[in-house]
Amino acid sequence: MIDRDLVLNNLKKYDLKKAKIGVVASHSALDTCDGAVSEGFRTVAVSQKGRDAAFRRYFKAFRSPEGEPVRGVVDDVIGVDKFADVMNPDVQSALMKDNVLFVPNRSFVSYGGIDAVEDDFEVPLIGSRNLLRSEERGGDRDYYWILDKAGLPSPKKVGKPEDIDSLTIIKVHHKVKKLERGFFTAKDYDQFAEKSAELIRQGVIEEDFLKHARMEQYIIGPVFNLDFFRSPLEEKGEQLELLGVDWRFETSLDGYCRLPGKQQVELENDGIIPEYTVCGHNSATLRESLLDKAFEMGEKYIAATKKFYDPGIIGPFCLQTCVDKDLNFYIYDVAPRIGGGTNVHMSVGHPYGNALWRREMSTGRRLAAEVKNALAQERIDEIIT
Repeated sequence: MIDRDLVLNNLKKYDLKKAKIGVVASHSALDTCDGAVSEGFRTVAVSQKGRDAAFRRYFKAFRSPEGEPVRGVVDDVIGVDKFADVMNPDVQSALMKDNVLFVPNRSFVSYGGIDAVEDDFEVPLIGSRNLLRSEERGGDRDYYWILDKAGLPSPKKVGKPEDIDSLTIIKVHHKVKKLERGFFTAKDYDQFAEKSAELIRQGVIEEDFLKHARMEQYIIGPVFNLDFFRSPLEEKGEQLELLGVDWRFETSLDGYCRLPGKQQVELENDGIIPEYTVCGHNSATLRESLLDKAFEMGEKYIAATKKFYDPGIIGPFCLQTCVDKDLNFYIYDVAPRIGGGTNVHMSVGHPYGNALWRREMSTGRRLAAEVKNALAQERIDEIIT
């Protein structure tokens, strides 16, 4: 892990009165930039050439002579040949010379590489650098390990394919779409063997997919991504906030589910197995009897991260859950950074965040408000890693 003193020394060179918010132009970048602009910051997006139109053109920021935003959310774009180039020394130097405080999202880690994020990225990060590796499933101390230490509910793990005796989801990465899922389900070993062979033939998963696979009980129930925020600066109210809830649209699963059961079976017989590629999100709320359970899970996760990943989670995090027929939560994924579905709440805010803060409060805006508050209190080092 990069020396904290090195990062803080870089921070000391900043003109914090001119601090900007930076992000890799993917995943949840629009929410991050929209929230930053709403809180008075200028924004910088690092974008891959050929994938920059939304940020460089269509959401480009225009400001009045006084500097007030009148249109758009992205002030400046740093163009790179590929997203991994965000790690290049010249890109990092440009970010730091421009007083950029950087927001890690999943694309930043996936494209840049977790080793480089931990060891080589010298730009001050807003959030928990040391927790980002926990999202890499299969590591010694991944988020499943944290959930176990925290006593949090998660789907039962299936050790090997021969042990499958009920509906099981097999989690693997897509062979071609590197950031996407090659997930599939199976009710027994025979179905596992048949489906995996077909997906290998179709080029969806690798032949050695089991090496990095996670197999677990499939929870039948709706999906709720709980978009939390933890503020280490808060001294009067609770440090934990539930800002909102989102759920996602997945191809080709969603179209598959809208077909009559007979046609689903016919498609499967033809070797057409649904994929789980996320293509959009929508907003949701919880029945109020579930809120206490949600907060309890958030508090347990925070306590575990403080114990095992000092100083614990900072800023936004997302517990991705299913709820079964008995209204029990199961956490099947954890994002120790801004979640992938928060764009659905940009500008209009999260339902719960709005109720708490009495104004439109998306995750991106809450993050920027935390930076603004930290700067005002001269406590910016407490949210930087």
